[in-house]
Amino acid sequence: MNNRLPYFLIAIGVALFFAYSSIFVVNEREQALVLRFGQIQDVKTEPGLYFKLPFAFIDADRVQYVEDRALRFDLPNIRVQVRGGAFYEVDAFAVYRIIDARRFRETVSADRDAAESRLRTRLDAALRRVYGLRNFDAALSEERGSMMSDVRNDLQAAGESLGLRVTDVRIRRTDLTQEVSQQTFERMKAERLAEAEFIRARGNEEGQRRRAIADRQVVELQAEAQRDSEILRGEGDAERNSIFAGAFQRDPSFFEFYRSMRAYVASMSNQGTTMVLSPDSDFFRFFNNGVGTGGAGQTAPTPAAPPAAVGN
Repeated sequence: MNNRLPYFLIAIGVALFFAYSSIFVVNEREQALVLRFGQIQDVKTEPGLYFKLPFAFIDADRVQYVEDRALRFDLPNIRVQVRGGAFYEVDAFAVYRIIDARRFRETVSADRDAAESRLRTRLDAALRRVYGLRNFDAALSEERGSMMSDVRNDLQAAGESLGLRVTDVRIRRTDLTQEVSQQTFERMKAERLAEAEFIRARGNEEGQRRRAIADRQVVELQAEAQRDSEILRGEGDAERNSIFAGAFQRDPSFFEFYRSMRAYVASMSNQGTTMVLSPDSDFFRFFNNGVGTGGAGQTAPTPAAPPAAVGN
């Protein structure tokens, strides 16, 4: 019995080895190709535990895994020409899935780099074609979605030939090249300057129009005010003369006395004035006679205007 134990252990080890070599697992993010002497025997697309022949070391049954999820590759710094001749720099990327693992193996030996290299070339050509049919503004407008659909449709045939399905194509960046950027800046600058000059001219025109209206309104207001003031002044003068006439008719002696007093105030208010006249002058009659008469019962004549002042 003891002599058989090593052989028994060896048999168990060999059995375990063959059992382990015959089992493989497929998870939910991948697919499995079962290859026998380089030929595809089966494709496992569902996750689970599977069996195969245990002779992988002699290339009998071998398992090759491929992705079963959305994959992406980028295409940066493409120089495209739009309609009109201008050049722009574009960054794009594409999203795809492996839908036919058998064809993927047969065309590119299940090599993602080789498949993406082919798709990248096709994506470059599709972007150049789509941009070449449109102006640059289309990439910044609602037309952008239809442009990406056109690019994706161009990639579908190439993807299907590799066992792939292109699910989406997107543009990450669309920039002006250096020379086009400078030209665009100069053009926009000229447009803004022209617009500013137009607005400034319109502003000057509106300002002159408003100033002319204001000046006309000022003249009209001043003329109306002058007219009203002249009317009021005339009415005031008429009222004053009417009052003076009524006062003169009511008491001529007092009115004459009042006028003389005003004449004295007007002539003597300037302290630097020297007057040379006779004491018997009519101008001083109210100083000589309190009632301003030349004799008993006689009314003095109206005082003459004050004499001219002689400076010191």
